[in-house]
Amino acid sequence: MIQAVIFDMDGVLIDSEPMWKEAEKQVFSSVGVEVCDSLSAYTASMTTREVTEFWYSHFPWSGKSLEQVENEVVERVEFLISEKGKPMAGVKEILDILQHQNLKIGLSTNAPFKLISVVLSKLDIAHYFQAISSSEHETKGKPHPAVYLSTANKLKVDPSKCIAFEDSVTGIMAAKAAKIKTIAVPPHLEFTDEKFEISDFKLRRLSDFTLSHLKEIANHI
Repeated sequence: MIQAVIFDMDGVLIDSEPMWKEAEKQVFSSVGVEVCDSLSAYTASMTTREVTEFWYSHFPWSGKSLEQVENEVVERVEFLISEKGKPMAGVKEILDILQHQNLKIGLSTNAPFKLISVVLSKLDIAHYFQAISSSEHETKGKPHPAVYLSTANKLKVDPSKCIAFEDSVTGIMAAKAAKIKTIAVPPHLEFTDEKFEISDFKLRRLSDFTLSHLKEIANHI
């Protein structure tokens, strides 16, 4: 029986990917980084520290520490989310469904811990979540399973009794490594990409989720 559902945050609960791109381009460009789409594609699923280290390795800067630049990115994203953050389609609806089924609800993200409360507050959904975890507090971020194992532990649920909603392959890999069943909700333009076939299920949007999906996953445990 499924006992808990754990959500990724960026790209699953909130449409924040464009905000991360905007913030990273502004901040990294200000220290001399030549931010380009081809290299940015490698950073989409990294932690903020990993992204900062990635750009520094390609375009080392002086005058500011990596920590200072990283903090500037996070502060810019925080501002953008507070100003114009919007939920992905079906967020409150799916949370209501899960709550009515008496399932525990958690969150596992590669984003910095301070941004979790910003997002949950902006979307007015904090009251649904019983446990939250950030890779910031783990030795490694996704695709390592640590952040999922931490949330499952906080929820006091065996990972094999959990479902994870993810929009990235690295996130799916992290959840599966934790022995958690996965539902992929890929970016619109990547929905048919074969790389998402590693997930147990796939939806175009959260609003497509129904109790039948829950039953089908439970029957495969």
